Amino acid sequence: MTRDQELLGAAALMSFKLNGQFLELAEHLARPVGVTAAWWQVLGAILHTPLAVSAIAREMGITRQAVQRTADVLEGKGLIEYHDNPAHRRAKLVAITPEGLDAVSAITPHHAHHATQLADLLGQDAFAEAVSALTKLSKALDALDLAPCADTPHPIAG
Repeated sequence: MTRDQELLGAAALMSFKLNGQFLELAEHLARPVGVTAAWWQVLGAILHTPLAVSAIAREMGITRQAVQRTADVLEGKGLIEYHDNPAHRRAKLVAITPEGLDAVSAITPHHAHHATQLADLLGQDAFAEAVSALTKLSKALDALDLAPCADTPHPIAG
């Protein structure tokens, strides 16, 4: 295995672990407000501007179907509403309601507390560098050519 392969594997494993840790933190922050991490994720995506389900999915790196299911639940709870989309007749825009804003606002004090704790543990400069490195890594992954390698046999095919 090459050094590049080792780095890719280590980055993937660490990001899987980080994903789990962030989901655990999100549940910890959202649960007291009666919101799930998935609900908060969708609400956060539309906090400042309504978006189509597909745009939320792209932004959050989750499936369109998962966003649609979550949005339908949020609509039922009165936390979002669907609006007509002038750019696309069939793809409605998902917009946060005042109740949805209240739910997100109720999370903010605890979010701020944990953000400060994390900045204190890492140091603000290291925290900012970590976010910058993760952003660069995400952009690089977006730029990868994911076409199958011609010389890679499928181990199960045959």
